[in-house]
Amino acid sequence: MQAIQVKEPGKLDIVDVEKPPMTQPTDVLVKVKAAGICGSDMHIYHGSNPFTIYPRIIGHEVAGEVEAVGESVTGLQPGDRVALEPISYCGKCYACRNGRPNVCVDLEVFGVHQDGGMREWMVASEEKWHKVDPSISFEAAALAEPMTIGAQATSRGNVQAGGTVLIMGAGPTGLACLMMAKRKGAKVFISDFNVARLEYARNIGADEVLNPGEDNIEEVIAEKTNGELVNVVMDAVGTAFTFQQAVTLASVAGTVVTLGFNEQPSEIPSLLLTKKELTVVGSRLQTHQFAGVIEQVNKGGLDPSAMISHQFSFTEIKEAIELLETNPEDVRKVVVTFN
Repeated sequence: MQAIQVKEPGKLDIVDVEKPPMTQPTDVLVKVKAAGICGSDMHIYHGSNPFTIYPRIIGHEVAGEVEAVGESVTGLQPGDRVALEPISYCGKCYACRNGRPNVCVDLEVFGVHQDGGMREWMVASEEKWHKVDPSISFEAAALAEPMTIGAQATSRGNVQAGGTVLIMGAGPTGLACLMMAKRKGAKVFISDFNVARLEYARNIGADEVLNPGEDNIEEVIAEKTNGELVNVVMDAVGTAFTFQQAVTLASVAGTVVTLGFNEQPSEIPSLLLTKKELTVVGSRLQTHQFAGVIEQVNKGGLDPSAMISHQFSFTEIKEAIELLETNPEDVRKVVVTFN
């Protein structure tokens, strides 16, 4: 079969590999139909993901059709449409024991720590595949995974109906946060320098869009909230400046959710945290969010395909990568299809 593999940083090719065998009674063999390209895939391509061992078949936003099931599989059958939950964990460490396997000490992610789903067939245990309604496109099903990132962030931020939320960054992660925050009934502000992304965010539900290049964010937020500021700030940009600004823009008793991996320290005085008694939390991947997101998608209340801006055949992967390299500001989400 064919697979999209990063052999080493900067070298991506379509390669011939063996079709994966089913070795466990809980295994499910899936014919991959669609996979989203994520920022982590690009980090692997650039050699900036510290967890990857090369060569690596990338892809963790994956959907397909069940082709065969192991003898112990009871919830899936050939022909079912499924989406991949791409994380594995030990179940024993402190994080796992406390219901947070997304930060397990032995966490592994398909497409990062082990080969992922940008290949014609993939095998994973039954628990990693979530059944999707046949009316949902494979492209939409593949993007259930980034929706769970938004679900995790809104959960970590304890977003409430009637509350206010500011999302910094209108890329795929920010848009997922927007969609999930609106599902919870919050009033959502979103900021970005990219005018096209802001207009799209407005079209899918943002109540207020802000351009830091044109707007004084602090003044606008204060005016629009009658001086209260926002109850939850989600930093989907992840720079030292945005993290610092997030703390400034959070209301009293507010929450700051950071989704970035920036190593540069921010200059945040403890006074801001103490005086407003802020809650500052990280949000990584997702924990137990898949079932809820899939249910919303199946019922038609959530459409992940709304994020798609470009679609390529997997044989055109180099063209897709070139688009992301040369015109990232024109892209919301790229999906590659396997036919």
